[in-house]
Amino acid sequence: MFISTRGRYALRILIDMAEQSGNKYIKLKDIAERQGISEKYLESIVKELVKSHIVVGLRGKGGGYRLSKEPDKINVGEVLRIMEGSLAPVACLEEGGEPCPRAYMCRTLEFWRGLDETIRKYTDNYTVADLVKTPETGNDYII
Repeated sequence: MFISTRGRYALRILIDMAEQSGNKYIKLKDIAERQGISEKYLESIVKELVKSHIVVGLRGKGGGYRLSKEPDKINVGEVLRIMEGSLAPVACLEEGGEPCPRAYMCRTLEFWRGLDETIRKYTDNYTVADLVKTPETGNDYII
């Protein structure tokens, strides 16, 4: 499994929007500057987020983008699956994928299923609100 820049940047965009908080619309240009990412590239990512109803956009003066729901209601696993298409570790486990003709004798299938379930549970256990939280200072004592 490899998370592309589209998946990673989508999370950065959502975290940025959550940190700006409120229902105000944020210009993509401002996010691009804060995140050090090309505005053109962000446009293609935000387009997918709008299409998936995670972000809403408003054109014109005072326009921009904002989260469509609270950060604690936006699931990281869902966002990554939207951006990546699949998080399955092998092709035979991708949703809607072709069943493997060797599945009946595959000695690694249970391993891949377990890994797939672990990835899904882990990513689905996080929300954008969880990613916004900053680590507590003072917990870095090393013996």
